[in-house]
Amino acid sequence: MKYLIQFLIIITFSFLGEAIHHLLPLPIPASIYGIVLLFTALELKWIKVKDIFEASSFLIVIMPVMFIPSAVGLVDSWGSIGNNWLAYIIITVVTTFVVMASAGLVTQYVIRKGKGKRE
Repeated sequence: MKYLIQFLIIITFSFLGEAIHHLLPLPIPASIYGIVLLFTALELKWIKVKDIFEASSFLIVIMPVMFIPSAVGLVDSWGSIGNNWLAYIIITVVTTFVVMASAGLVTQYVIRKGKGKRE
């Protein structure tokens, strides 16, 4: 029952993200709204990490399985994208490094900011 409640909490924030996505005409995915709402609730201590820890850990563990449908879709649409495969590879490699660098810089900033608070 504990896992079901934890999963329902996560799904509720996902649903709220979908609702906001339909209300606001911005080109932001609904999942991003849901993540921001969940992060805000965690930061404001409305929800404790222990309230969703096991379900979120499980979802992180099975995350690679969630990429299977997109990989199958990619194989299925190979006829459409086959002529531009080099562009797709270049874009994928460049954006991967941009995301890694951005995440690293933000993480370093947060760590440094956190050290300043403790001192």
